[in-house]
Amino acid sequence: MRSPRPYAPLPGPGAQSLTERRKAATQLDIARAACELFAEHGPDGTTAEDIAHRAGVALRTFYRYFRNKQEAVAPLLAVGGDAWRALLAEEDPGTPLAEALERAVRRTLSEPQAVEEGLEVTRGLLRAAADDEALRAVWYRVNQDSEERLVPVVARLAGPDAELLDVRLLAAAATDAIRISLELWSATDAPVSGPGSPTELAVRCLRDLTGAMPLFR
Repeated sequence: MRSPRPYAPLPGPGAQSLTERRKAATQLDIARAACELFAEHGPDGTTAEDIAHRAGVALRTFYRYFRNKQEAVAPLLAVGGDAWRALLAEEDPGTPLAEALERAVRRTLSEPQAVEEGLEVTRGLLRAAADDEALRAVWYRVNQDSEERLVPVVARLAGPDAELLDVRLLAAAATDAIRISLELWSATDAPVSGPGSPTELAVRCLRDLTGAMPLFR
């Protein structure tokens, strides 16, 4: 008989200070500039100096936040994960996990800003990453960070009797469902909504990966 191992979620971060908000805004401006230039010239045709100039910041400011030009896109790639964790965190404890996860995925990938800007930017970056190992590494790191931050959110919804193993597996599966769907979609010319869209693929991946998990029984 399975012995439950409770997992206590870590307390969430407090409200950001004005300085932290300014730093985050600057990082996002740099990330947008990097994405624009990568789309126009590719990673090989873009320098850190180009990105700093497009973002309207000094080169030293660029290097204060990022080690290289590929890392500059991380804040923009992370926006989707941040949004879907926030939506999932709004669900009440005790809500069936399958319903909560699927609802958050659908809302995140169908939200107007994601459809109009985020998804196409992600598609362009993932296509560029096919020939850029450093850019792929950033994509994988963003997903790993998102998975780790998802664990306490899932734990809260699963309840105090949920095993840590089950919580971790579900967080990993949910993160991979979205990652795989975006990678497959980005390699096609499928639309951002409807058949073949990230939403359709993500829901299918989510159901396939999580259907037999203990937390869903």
